Amino acid sequence: MRIRGFMLCKGFEDKEITLPERSTKNSAGYDFCAAEDTVIESYFKKVIKSITAKEENPLKPTLVKTGIKSYMPEDEVLYIYNRSSNPMKKGIILANSVGVIDSDYFENPDNDGHIMFAFYNFFPFDVTVKKGDKIGQGIFQKYLKADNDNADGERLGGYGSTGR
Repeated sequence: MRIRGFMLCKGFEDKEITLPERSTKNSAGYDFCAAEDTVIESYFKKVIKSITAKEENPLKPTLVKTGIKSYMPEDEVLYIYNRSSNPMKKGIILANSVGVIDSDYFENPDNDGHIMFAFYNFFPFDVTVKKGDKIGQGIFQKYLKADNDNADGERLGGYGSTGR
């Protein structure tokens, strides 16, 4: 019987993706790797382009795919964090500081529960994350509910879908 863990998302079965693993026996986090090469454009370049851009949100972060989804009990969450070395070595930070992967995100109809990291690049030049590069880590945790909790909504979508 499986309790919590990781699986490949639909469409990534033959892409030679490594499932997240802990690097040492006392590591709290499971290391996530990029599923493909991704260029993270310099934020400074985005700002300059945004002045004349016709895009809806030219300053949006770059999503780095992992090809991974995660299953867990209903009373758990998977928090995803940046690697501590990313800001210094690559100039990249997570746009949302900490990602929250709820248990009902798994296999949602929009994106199959695909876990992606949303990065901003604060170096003055573009940064390429290569397939297989470690980009972040995930930590499973239990969470508690308030006495008067009465949430009964159902997840109908993927990335950023709660509240729609």
